[in-house]
Amino acid sequence: MVFMDIGCGYGFFTIPAAEKIGENGRVYAVDADAEAVEAVKRKAAEKGLKNIVAKAGEAEETVFCDGCADMIFFSIVLHDFRDPAKVLSNARRMIKPDGVLVNLDWKKKPTAFGPPLHIRFSQEHAQDLIKQAGFTIKSVKEAGNNFYMVTAKP
Repeated sequence: MVFMDIGCGYGFFTIPAAEKIGENGRVYAVDADAEAVEAVKRKAAEKGLKNIVAKAGEAEETVFCDGCADMIFFSIVLHDFRDPAKVLSNARRMIKPDGVLVNLDWKKKPTAFGPPLHIRFSQEHAQDLIKQAGFTIKSVKEAGNNFYMVTAKP
């Protein structure tokens, strides 16, 4: 399995994904924060994980492969990208025909923590961006009180 964590931060999902898919799988991770990417690499080394390719860079400029990803995952980051449409276009290029895109993000409602309300994407806006990139929405679910999850296929 090939899993991509786009906007991986400090590897909250990268490391568990690498452990779950095993040594025959591959995890690609990218984040604009070079310090966070170095932390991912350190955590991977400490755990003996050799199946992670972590890169510091902008997701708008990152294409790891053509049609190799089984799953592309965005964890509460789609609203942070300079050009979310370009990032999703890159995801469309990288995903296998039977792959899955998952966008976990903040609900557009006031909370005591998290990003400012004005930069959050509503579920509808996220779905529109994902559809415009060439994906078909398969499901939209609540993920606790503060998050939603959109699942899509190419």
